[in-house]
Amino acid sequence: MFASPAPQAYQSIVIVGGGCYGAYYVRQLLRARDAKRISFDRLVVVDRNANCQVASGWPDERAVVIANSEWAPFFDMYLQTARTTEIPSRDAIVPSPLMPHLMYEWLLRPARARWPRRTVESRPVTVPAGTPYDTLAPDGTRYVSFADWLCPVHCIEPSTCPVIREPRTWEMTEAMHALAAATPAAGPVLFTCRHRVYGVGMFDVSTVLAGDETVAAAGASPAAADVLVATVSACHGAASLLHLGPAR
Repeated sequence: MFASPAPQAYQSIVIVGGGCYGAYYVRQLLRARDAKRISFDRLVVVDRNANCQVASGWPDERAVVIANSEWAPFFDMYLQTARTTEIPSRDAIVPSPLMPHLMYEWLLRPARARWPRRTVESRPVTVPAGTPYDTLAPDGTRYVSFADWLCPVHCIEPSTCPVIREPRTWEMTEAMHALAAATPAAGPVLFTCRHRVYGVGMFDVSTVLAGDETVAAAGASPAAADVLVATVSACHGAASLLHLGPAR
């Protein structure tokens, strides 16, 4: 008889948004906890609305904490704390399908503080990724997908695609490495969201801090440098180009 695998263990799981998506993630994670598939100290739901759906849905669940804040200032405080504590080894982030490129936007802010006399800005990702869906947004972010069909909202991207019912032969991380080589740019810094349990995908806080270290390394030279930054799953992605101007 095979022993059950040890449950995944976290300190905090940060959930971006407390609306319908956040409520789904909270529900699934609490179910997974009760089934002993995962353990955590708290679920931190970040929403500017103190009366969001999650707040009214689990008023007596002590493990659910509402961080009443805009996303950018929350992550500025939270990730700065993570740099100086043991948080990264035990925390993860659950992104929302509808959120902006939050982790990329966070990387810009410490880079600007690190190099106040250099130009630190977003540049358009002008090189196509070559995926079936590939579009450049007005802000320069390139949104890409291997799917040219409508995917289920909470798809866990299994080895067999549930829409076309054929093996999933693609992997977005590989496409991003190829895009970085073609740009050319340092990195890529990848925030790779993977299914962890009960339909919930997340990436580790440690990968965000490692991304900041990659940007710092790219800027160690006084020459100009670009860093490709992407938040991806197996099938979909959003890629941005962080530009560091020459040192002055």
